[in-house]
Amino acid sequence: MRVGERRDTDVRHEDQRPPAAVLFDALGPDYEKAFAHAPAHVAALEWLLERLPPAARTLDVGSGTGRPTAAALIEAGHSVLGVDVSPVMVELAAGQVPEAEFRCDDIRDLPLDADSFDGVCVFFSLLQMSRAEQSALLRRLARALRPGGHLVLATVPADVEDVEVRFLGHRALATSFSEDDLTDVLDTAGLTVLTRHDTTFTPSHPDAGPEPHLFLYCRREETPAR
Repeated sequence: MRVGERRDTDVRHEDQRPPAAVLFDALGPDYEKAFAHAPAHVAALEWLLERLPPAARTLDVGSGTGRPTAAALIEAGHSVLGVDVSPVMVELAAGQVPEAEFRCDDIRDLPLDADSFDGVCVFFSLLQMSRAEQSALLRRLARALRPGGHLVLATVPADVEDVEVRFLGHRALATSFSEDDLTDVLDTAGLTVLTRHDTTFTPSHPDAGPEPHLFLYCRREETPAR
């Protein structure tokens, strides 16, 4: 998602659904075509797969079309719960990765049992949440991980709140953290950043330009923040 410099908090959406649902319903399969084969995304999945126990239970936050994340986890023999706020994305994912479980729900409202997942994926699914919501969700995801479990997160690093952007030809509002601030949020949540990878990626879409991407590879410590 390209982060612009103009701040506009008056962007209106077509209905009362969460803005991410409106945006990703409109994008549909174009999102997968634009992003599914990003090398850094594939590398992050490989890193996680190397650290999961056999038949791991995994959570895919903002599961999109199910590819590549849920598909790769299923192929490796793990179970997947994918959660996405977009019904269009959930329908696509269920058709493409029928072995996984997908729920159309807002992850901010979904109950998550403590110590219930071996791995969690959060690929670019926080950008339309406020900073307070992102921080609260990461604390909940840390608690949902089993001790020693791993979380991989990808975002567009930027010190911005409610900035209007053009994303694959659609208008949206984006909120993010700088890399250092996001690392602090993860640390407070009880997640240790083991390694990080900065890259620039241009989605395969005629309206897309180069985007800065940050991938953080994390492990849950024994006592995450409450």
